[in-house]
Amino acid sequence: MDTSPASAIRWLFEGQQGPRDRLIPRWLLLRALGGIYLSAFFSLVFQVRGLIGPAGILPAADYLHAVAQSLSSWQRIWYAPTLLWFSSGPVMLGALCWAGILASLQLVLNFWPRGMLVICFVWLCIIRLAPHRTFSGYQSMLLEAGFISFFFAPPGVRPGLGRGHSPSRASLFLLQWEWFRIYFQSGVVKLLSGDPEWRNFTAMDEYYQNGPLPTWIGWYAQHLPHWFHAATVYATLALELGLVWMLFLPRRWRIACFFIVTPWQIGVILTAKLHISELSRPRHGCAAAR
Repeated sequence: MDTSPASAIRWLFEGQQGPRDRLIPRWLLLRALGGIYLSAFFSLVFQVRGLIGPAGILPAADYLHAVAQSLSSWQRIWYAPTLLWFSSGPVMLGALCWAGILASLQLVLNFWPRGMLVICFVWLCIIRLAPHRTFSGYQSMLLEAGFISFFFAPPGVRPGLGRGHSPSRASLFLLQWEWFRIYFQSGVVKLLSGDPEWRNFTAMDEYYQNGPLPTWIGWYAQHLPHWFHAATVYATLALELGLVWMLFLPRRWRIACFFIVTPWQIGVILTAKLHISELSRPRHGCAAAR
């Protein structure tokens, strides 16, 4: 067995030596990632003008003007690499969002996945100026997943399952590591934040009515008794701090982890339209974490 550094690097990064049993999961993940990019760009079509448009909350033009006054020509482009230097009006903002939507749709349809991932990544970075990051810090997780997925995706314009180019082990591990970090760090933040409501199992008592994106299902969940909310606090901590470690166990354990975490996450989305990691962010002036 060749144990040289060059062989180890090939084993980690070359698709020809990647795991052959991950072709269908890779296909599904990339289609789902395209759908997530699509939802991000589609929501921006209706929000971006009110956020960073000329009459928005934090206009991009004002931010870029301040950058231009502080830095030289090349420094300002390096500091804020965006097409909004040419124009930050409604037409440019709308065009960027619709270009992202088209690239996301092509990724969903498995057309040139690597190229579409580059476009989605770059376009989202272009729109996410410092003012916009105030409203969408959570999109950093999407950008990280999109960047790693470029190396995870098969090459070619119509690659199908990419049977001739398996996913590299390095990109597979990094995507799994990001998933683990999102959950585990959310649990750690809850315990280290000093918020007594997580220790007293009362953090979920007012969660559903204080969430920024409540649903009609959440209204009914809010009226469930305290023992239910206390149980969900316990289940949340147990999942984020304990169950997610099943990711690093053999395949049967990982499958069991999937069938536990996925229904749980669906329940979170149906009741509050938030990722479970958002539960770690406290809301000032209310009785629960967001």
